[in-house]
Amino acid sequence: MMSKLQVRNSFLLFVAAFIWGTAFVAQSVGMEYIEPFTFSTLRSFIGSAFLIPCIGILGRWKGKKAEQTEADKKELLKGGIVCGVVIFAAANLQQVAMLYTSVGKSGFLTALYIVIVPIIGVAFGKKPGKKLVAAVALAVVGLYLLCMKAGSFNLESGDILLLFSAGSFSIHIMVIDHYTQKVDGVKLSCIQFFVCGVLSTMVMLFFEHPSISMIRETLLPLLYVGVLSSGVAYTLQIVGQKGMNPVIASLIMSLESVISAIAGWAVLGQILSKREIVGCVVMFLAIILAQLPEKVELRAES
Repeated sequence: MMSKLQVRNSFLLFVAAFIWGTAFVAQSVGMEYIEPFTFSTLRSFIGSAFLIPCIGILGRWKGKKAEQTEADKKELLKGGIVCGVVIFAAANLQQVAMLYTSVGKSGFLTALYIVIVPIIGVAFGKKPGKKLVAAVALAVVGLYLLCMKAGSFNLESGDILLLFSAGSFSIHIMVIDHYTQKVDGVKLSCIQFFVCGVLSTMVMLFFEHPSISMIRETLLPLLYVGVLSSGVAYTLQIVGQKGMNPVIASLIMSLESVISAIAGWAVLGQILSKREIVGCVVMFLAIILAQLPEKVELRAES
C-alpha cells in the first residue's frame, strides 16, 4: 500500500504535469512575439518573484522554527544554483529546439527523460525493478503513439537539442531528488529560477533583441507561464518529489504530454485521433503499473 505521503506527493506531481500540459498554449503564443531566451528570462524572474511572498506566508503559517545554520544556508544556496543551472540548460534547449521541429516530436523527445532517469539511477547504484522497467517501456510506446502523429521518425537538427534537453531534465529530476531531502522546497525553487533568469539574461543580451512593445504583446502568456508553470508547477515538483522514487516521479510528470493533448481537444476543439487516444490510454496504464505495490506484482507473477 502507498503511504499517505506518497499519495499526496503523487497528486502534487500530477498537478504539476497538468499545469505544464495546459500551459503549452500560452508558451506557444508567447514565442510568436519574443525570442526564446527573452521568454525564458522573463518567465524565470516572474516565477522567482511570485515565490518570494509565498516563502513569507508559508513561514508565518508554519510558525517559528529553529533558525537555519550557516551550513543549512550554504546547502540551500548550493542546491538553488545547481538546480538553476540545470533547468536553464533544459528549458532553453527545449525552447530553442521548438523553432526547428514539430510540437509532437518536441513532446516525445523531451519526455524521453523517463528512460534516461532510470539509466542515471543505475549509474549511481539505484537499479529499478522489473515492474518499473516495464512501466517505462509502456510509457515510451504511449508517448510515441500520442506525439508522433505521422507514425514516422526522422532525426533532424533541432531534435539533437531536444535530446540534450531530455538529458538535462533527467539530471534536474535527480538533482531535485538529492536536494529536496535537505532544504526547503519553495526556497529552492525561488533560487533556481532567479539563477535561471540571470543566465538567460546573459545569453539574451548577447544574441537577441528584446523589445518592450513585443513583451507587452505577450504579457498575459508570460504571466500565465511564469506564475503557474514556473512558480507553481516546478515548486510542486520539488515538494512532490520528496520521498518519491525518481523513476515513478518522472513517469507521473510525463503525463504532461497526455494532458496537453486532452486540453487541446477540450479547449481548442482539436480532434484526437484513434492513435492518440490509444497513446493516452497506454500512458495511463504505465502510470498505474508503476504505482502498483510490489506484493500485487508478485502475486500476478505466481
